Amino acid sequence: MDQKTNVIFGTWMRLLYCLNRYWMEHMLRLLMVENFNQPYLDFLSHYDDGVDLSSYDYSQDGLSPTFDDLNKRKLAYRHRAIAEKYRKGLYNLLNQHVLKLLDNLYDLTDTYTEKWFSSARSCLEECAGQKRDKHPYINLSNARDTTFQHVNVLVTSGPLVPSLVKCLLYRLDKMIDCDKVYSSLEVGKLQCFSWIKERFSGPDFQFCVVGDGWEECEAAETMNWPFVKIDLLPNSNHRFPGLTSRDLQRYITVVYEKLDKEDKEAVSHLEAYENIA
Repeated sequence: MDQKTNVIFGTWMRLLYCLNRYWMEHMLRLLMVENFNQPYLDFLSHYDDGVDLSSYDYSQDGLSPTFDDLNKRKLAYRHRAIAEKYRKGLYNLLNQHVLKLLDNLYDLTDTYTEKWFSSARSCLEECAGQKRDKHPYINLSNARDTTFQHVNVLVTSGPLVPSLVKCLLYRLDKMIDCDKVYSSLEVGKLQCFSWIKERFSGPDFQFCVVGDGWEECEAAETMNWPFVKIDLLPNSNHRFPGLTSRDLQRYITVVYEKLDKEDKEAVSHLEAYENIA
């Protein structure tokens, strides 16, 4: 690692530390959830009775490790408050000095990494597309070529709340809503993928997984979902910049056309068997 890389990395680490400190100081009431990691923010939403939280005192409600219904409700309150903070965005949470530092570091790092940040963000923007049909697809395809809604979902191996902070820091909050961030830390990627499929169920839904780890690769294979492995090496097609929503659409088309063909062949064989019987 050269000197320039060390400077940028060190500055980012200091910024992450300062941002985490801000999160702890200004959201201390909420960050008691660090010891209560959940797979997604709505996991305990059925315990939330919808009470007004504007004057709720989190520091005095006695949240404890005893995970009974009462504590689940208290944790659900915190998750609701965190979602509200996330949707406000960093520009409504941080002061101008910190925001300027964050913007400068983002641009500097983006330049040094050959536009990795901005190109990945651009790809997500393309993948998000626009709503053009009543049936949303969970896929990463080119909105200009299709007539359905695209949704970005993040499945991370890290804890939930710090991962939400990273989404804010890397300017991903406009492409990935907080209720579509999943933590596989305790449950694993396959369980998260299963929840996502249950959430967006129906014959018209398609899924595509983009990642760089073995766990998401195996989970995608189990789910019969296309998997695009991100390669961090220079000049690779599957990296940023380089990877586009059109590339992802090709993977989706190949896999789902193959599945459709197999389904049709299975139905044809079944009909032939019934005719013989």
